[in-house]
Amino acid sequence: MNPTSQDLQLYFLALLPPGDLQAEITAIKQEFAHCYHARHALKSPPHLTLFPPFRWSLAQQTQFNCLEQFTQQQSCIPIDLDGFGAFAPRVIYIRPQPTPDLLALHAALQRFLKEHLGLVDSLNQKRGFHPHITVAHRDLSRPAFHQAWPSFQGRSLHRQFTATAITLLRHQGHRWEEVNEWSFQSS
Repeated sequence: MNPTSQDLQLYFLALLPPGDLQAEITAIKQEFAHCYHARHALKSPPHLTLFPPFRWSLAQQTQFNCLEQFTQQQSCIPIDLDGFGAFAPRVIYIRPQPTPDLLALHAALQRFLKEHLGLVDSLNQKRGFHPHITVAHRDLSRPAFHQAWPSFQGRSLHRQFTATAITLLRHQGHRWEEVNEWSFQSS
């Protein structure tokens, strides 16, 4: 039986920073909400998207358990955050360095998802992978973007964390929540 559009849920896969860094990034998102009336980024935990939102049925969610096979072949990787970037005129983000380890993880995951679940990120195929941790988007107006970007463009932010797992998030009506996590093989 094919799922109807009502049965489909919205999911995405991401790397999540540890709790203390999530709190720091959430404070930046709250700054955007307070100063620029851009609250949409607060609907998800701080994350680095590996596979963008897609629709999948709730009944099919267990198929994601095959990700354990994938993550057991991956080592934990360092993620270096270095300042802010933008996709003008609506998105401001924290910029992870596109290290060879991060790029290799992303490429391997894309291949694995296509082969095992039939999922293809067509936008990534067109534009390539641009790692980012969004702090303001969608409801950041163009005037607010032009007001905020000069101060964030030069703002210093240097942090590092170790990515230890891939997290599956599902949209729960008004916000994204973590559904499952698959840990990488220890290094």
